[in-house]
Amino acid sequence: MDFKLTPLPGDGIGPEVTKAAVQVLQFMAKQSGITLSLNEQLIGGASYEKFGTPLTDEALNACLEADAVFLGAVGGPKWENLEHHLKPEAALLKLRKELGLYANIRPAKVFSSFLNASSLKEDVLKGTDFIVLRELTGGIYFGRPRGQDGEKGWNTMVYSKHEIERIARVAFEIAGRRNKKVMSVDKANVLEVSQFWRNTVAAIAKDYPQIELTNMYVDNAAMQIVRDPKQFDVILTSNLFGDILSDIAGMITGSLGMLPSASIGAKHAMYEPVHGSAPDIAGQNKANPVAAILSVAMLFEQTFKNKQAAQIIEQAVENTLQDGYCTEDIAQEGSKIISTTEMTKMVLKQCEQVYSDELV
Repeated sequence: MDFKLTPLPGDGIGPEVTKAAVQVLQFMAKQSGITLSLNEQLIGGASYEKFGTPLTDEALNACLEADAVFLGAVGGPKWENLEHHLKPEAALLKLRKELGLYANIRPAKVFSSFLNASSLKEDVLKGTDFIVLRELTGGIYFGRPRGQDGEKGWNTMVYSKHEIERIARVAFEIAGRRNKKVMSVDKANVLEVSQFWRNTVAAIAKDYPQIELTNMYVDNAAMQIVRDPKQFDVILTSNLFGDILSDIAGMITGSLGMLPSASIGAKHAMYEPVHGSAPDIAGQNKANPVAAILSVAMLFEQTFKNKQAAQIIEQAVENTLQDGYCTEDIAQEGSKIISTTEMTKMVLKQCEQVYSDELV
């Protein structure tokens, strides 16, 4: 099988974690009989510095032509005072729109070796493994009209039937490969758009009789994620609510630096770690590559349709952490603190070992 991939290393620690991710990607691709063609491009502040724009037409076209895009990170204080359309983050929004990436998948899985890293008690957290599925291209972030006039500000939260139907189908398909439960989160008691969301999701659920659908108000969902996270399998929700709930889910796992994500559409997909560009440690070989590496695992499962390779990568990360190796940001008492490159080597070593064990 041949696949085209466009890496977008970006800013800050982006190039470091992207390099780590690509090393794991290439190793597992070779083991899986996959031929990769890489077309790396600049994005964000790095692109602005060279080309005067955070996303060139050449970079965008490379993404449109690829089977998948891998993003490191964008942004940093250096570019905060630029006009909105020139800021690094503008490139990310444009990519999502142009690639039609309407579904953001963010796992919240707790590694057994990091149960003590969370602010939650171990007995509450143990066994947590769910996904927040966030609608990414609609809702209040894109609704019109919007604006402010000095006396008031306004935004419009709007969803079409088509937008809800397509994200709902993704949720039910993912749940079918997991524990067959979808929790649709809204605010239907006070928002008409949420009642419309709930009705539309319920109609789609009829096509998936094997999946259990339940509903929950967003304020209760935020509380329940902290109170009893094990109850969730797939959380389906809108852009605004998903933005908030995915960060809550991320923090209960102990560190945002450990979380991968995928944004998918009808034709394209983009994978990226949840963390930011961390310019304060850029170039120091301190960055945690785990989230980027786990994003590669999602790439194998979602784009390459190779769940076995994804599981090997996840197990390799778990084994490395179990052995006590980690970067400084997630260090606990007794941890063996190592660099970005060393962490990558350890995960690669474990990938090789787990892969060999699979063949036995």
